[in-house]
Formats: sequence, structure tokens, C-alpha cells
Amino acid sequence: MIAPAVLMVLTVMLTVMGPALLRRISWLERSPRIGIAAWQTLSVSIVLAVLLAGLSLAVPAIPWTINLADWIRTCAMALLAQYSTPGGAVVSATGAAAAGAIIVRVTYCLAVDRAVAARTRRTQVNALALIARPHLHYDALVIDHAAAAAYCLPGRVRQIVLTSAALSALDHNQLLAVLAHERAHLRGRHDLILAAADALQHAFPRVTIFRTARRELGRLVEMLADDSAARHSDRTTVATALVRLAEHGLTPAAALGAGGESAPSRVRRLISPFRPLGAGRSTVAVLAMGLLVASPIFLAMAPASAAGTMDPCPKDTQSMTM
Repeated sequence: MIAPAVLMVLTVMLTVMGPALLRRISWLERSPRIGIAAWQTLSVSIVLAVLLAGLSLAVPAIPWTINLADWIRTCAMALLAQYSTPGGAVVSATGAAAAGAIIVRVTYCLAVDRAVAARTRRTQVNALALIARPHLHYDALVIDHAAAAAYCLPGRVRQIVLTSAALSALDHNQLLAVLAHERAHLRGRHDLILAAADALQHAFPRVTIFRTARRELGRLVEMLADDSAARHSDRTTVATALVRLAEHGLTPAAALGAGGESAPSRVRRLISPFRPLGAGRSTVAVLAMGLLVASPIFLAMAPASAAGTMDPCPKDTQSMTM
């Protein structure tokens, strides 16, 4: 029972301390790709720790450093001993049910969210076929609208949409920067990053960490697209385009837009001196993320590793089975 308890303590620590720590590490914004990976790693580690805690209750610690025949016999004996008492059966069944519920819940929410998003995008594509017109010079569709906006529809039918007001508000270089931003969303499949975060948020709506992770991932995904646009245009040009699009923030559901609530902070980031993260901090971040994912796995496997140094079939047990 030590492993489940330690895993639950780890879960509480990650849930309480993880978001605060990541928000304080401001240099993650200098590398949005690493920032995205950090928030994803934290979310995965929390779910993994809870899942392994349930499995640790359901399955006893079984030595794995023995040959296959002894391992199978030991598995059968350990499971029989654990489930032979009412208390052990209840605890084990509870752990198995909890682990199964987590898997089913997350899978269900992910499937439902993806189905809803696909249906919404299909509706929007059908509407665009009726009201939009292709631009003669830019690889985008244009719709008549009083609000300046630019967004993309990811998925099977990829489209970039500009409003007529955006064409009037932005000059040629700014439009090229906005288009590069939207192409970065489509090329990087940023919708899948947000879809996974949405699934966790909907699966566990009362867990604050998943709401925070979704908000931060949405901001970092936009920063990543900003950096991609800045490689094709001047950073000041990208920032100016964001300012003009941020006034309205028109982005339909299931789409990704260049404007939005995060635009002011992104503008400040773009006009600040560009400071790459550097190989040293990048390496530290990658190692820390690897350790974060490995921690729940190690804690779950530690009892089995310790049990591997013991005789899988003690003499007392063997004499009882004869």
C-alpha cells in the first residue's frame, strides 16, 4: 500500500505546486515549444500518477527479476492472496475501477470533443462555400465583415479566412505576417495540442490545474505561431498586425485566430528584445520534463523491484501449498 499513498502525495504536490512553478518560470515564454511541452508533461504526470495509484491498488507488487515460469506462478499466488480476503478484494476492486474510470472518462471526452469540433468545422466550411470568395493574391478566403479578423480552420479541409475589414486594416507586409501565423497553426497541428487539453479540462472540470494548463497552452500556441511569422516578417510588423486584429478578437468556435485575449501580452513580447532560450536552459528543461514523467512510473515500479530481491516462493508458502 506504500506505492499508492506515495503516488497520491505526488499527485497533490504536482497539482498544487506545478502550476505556480511553471507560471513563475518566465523564460519558458522565450521558447514556447518547451513551454507547451512543460504544461503537457505536468498534465500527463498528474493523470499518470493517479492512474498508477489505482493500478497499484488493483495489482500487488510482483517480482520481475525472475524467470517467466516463476513470475507467472508468483503472479497467481499474489493475486490469490490479495483477493482472498474481503478487505483486500474491496481495495483492489476500487483501485481497478478508479483506473478504468480515468481511462474511459478521458477517452470519452476526447472523442466527444473531436466529434463536436469536426462537426462545427464542417458547418463552417459549408457556410464559407456560400459566402466566402478566394482572394486573388493571398492564399485565403475572404468574407465581408465589419470586424478585422483572421483565423484558420484546421482539420481535413484546411482554410485560412480573412475578413474584408482585415484587408482594409492591414497593409501587404502585415497580411503576409498574419498568413504566416495561420499557416504555422495548420502546419503544426496546434488544434491537437488544444484538443488534448480540452479533453482533460472537460473530463475533470473541478481540477483547477487542467483549466490553467488549457489557458496557458492556448497562449503559448499563439506565441509559437507568432515566432513562426516573425521568421518571415519583422517582429514589429507582426506586433502591429496583432494590435489591429486584437481590437475585435473575432474567432469562430473550433478555429484558431491571430487575435484574441492573449494578443496584448504577445505584442509586448514581440516588441521586446529577442532573447533565445539557449542550449543550457533548454537541456535543463528537457531533463526536468523527463524526470517529471519518469517519477510516477518509478514510484509504481519500485515495490516490484524491491520484491525482486526476495524469494518469490518462500518455504512457508510452499509448505502451505503442498
